[in-house]
Amino acid sequence: MPKELFSVHINAPKEKVWKVLWNDDTYRKWTVPFSEGSYMESDWQIGGRTLFLGSEGNGMVSTIDELKENEIMSFKHLGMIKDGKEDLESEEVKQWAGLLETYILESTENKTTLSVEMDLADDHKEYFMEAFPKALNLVKELAEK
Repeated sequence: MPKELFSVHINAPKEKVWKVLWNDDTYRKWTVPFSEGSYMESDWQIGGRTLFLGSEGNGMVSTIDELKENEIMSFKHLGMIKDGKEDLESEEVKQWAGLLETYILESTENKTTLSVEMDLADDHKEYFMEAFPKALNLVKELAEK
């Protein structure tokens, strides 16, 4: 599975960027390019349960694979939720289950480079290639306020 790397330089400390990424209010703002009304539910535990959902409750079932506060957050995608039903086993899901999405924050002085490394299935590549740069620019805008 090919990996893509997206990054943005932000004039803010990594602690602030981290809060923008994972605070519910700001998460809902910067994820608009992916889907209006996006939100996330998580127990914030490695190996625990994380849901990435849209306004109608459909979305992805994931787990946190790696977590170092203010430095790295890596999600492993396991399946999807559609019409209120969790799917971890269909042929569609098996094509991309196990893919990683990793957020890395590197800081020098009060500036942060936010990089997102993502395994991309071919059928979703175009969507993410368009949406991720827009989303990261919103993270930058929110963190630099």
